[in-house]
Amino acid sequence: MSRIRVSAVSYTNTKPFVYGLEHSGIMDEIDLTLDIPSDCARKLIDNKADIGLVPVAALLNIPGYKILSDFCIGANGAVNSVFIFSTKPIGEVKTVRLDLQSRTSNALARILLREFWKVDVVFSDSPDTDAYVEIGDRTFGKAEKVPFAYDLAEAWKSFTGLPFAFAVWASNRELEPSFITRFNEALSYGLEHRPELLKALPPNPDIDLEDYLLHKIDYALTADKKEAIDLFLSYLKQIYAIST
Repeated sequence: MSRIRVSAVSYTNTKPFVYGLEHSGIMDEIDLTLDIPSDCARKLIDNKADIGLVPVAALLNIPGYKILSDFCIGANGAVNSVFIFSTKPIGEVKTVRLDLQSRTSNALARILLREFWKVDVVFSDSPDTDAYVEIGDRTFGKAEKVPFAYDLAEAWKSFTGLPFAFAVWASNRELEPSFITRFNEALSYGLEHRPELLKALPPNPDIDLEDYLLHKIDYALTADKKEAIDLFLSYLKQIYAIST
């Protein structure tokens, strides 16, 4: 029987999921790779993975996708690892550089700039922009070192009143219900054992890992996060329609 190909994100926020997968019998059934978020999406789109922890913006590009887990990478307020960093106040920003590792956060930045902050910006690949989107471990400790830092999950909460889901576990084909049950049990095991995981992680002077993994990342894929995904995708479709 062929193994299920699973692409997970290589960032710290996914370590509880990876811990659960690696400490359960499901490792005998899967081939697990760790990738940046945009590559997780690309693998699922290109049928190089069967399951991916995919940025929610990529769901529009996966025909017949199926969300198969009760868990996600989400936040209900500030997440501390998804930012627009800027040299000036957001209302004065004219140019923005997007993050090559991200789909959802780039799209979220576009939505918030247009709908929440009401600023008209030019997106550029130039290193000399007023502001830039950055996600993941590279952001740890940076908010205190730059003139202006805007947490995108916090801004979304202020804009909509909803939490946000950055990535969900999705598949591009039907999978056995019994496997999906075991997969979710493994993910749940990892979340339940975050204290043990934290003891194994090297200390990071730039971030309080206990606060980040226990409080800032909100892993449950709740009804209000699903509502947020639907709202986010509707805004995203509007942006695509405007830009085409």
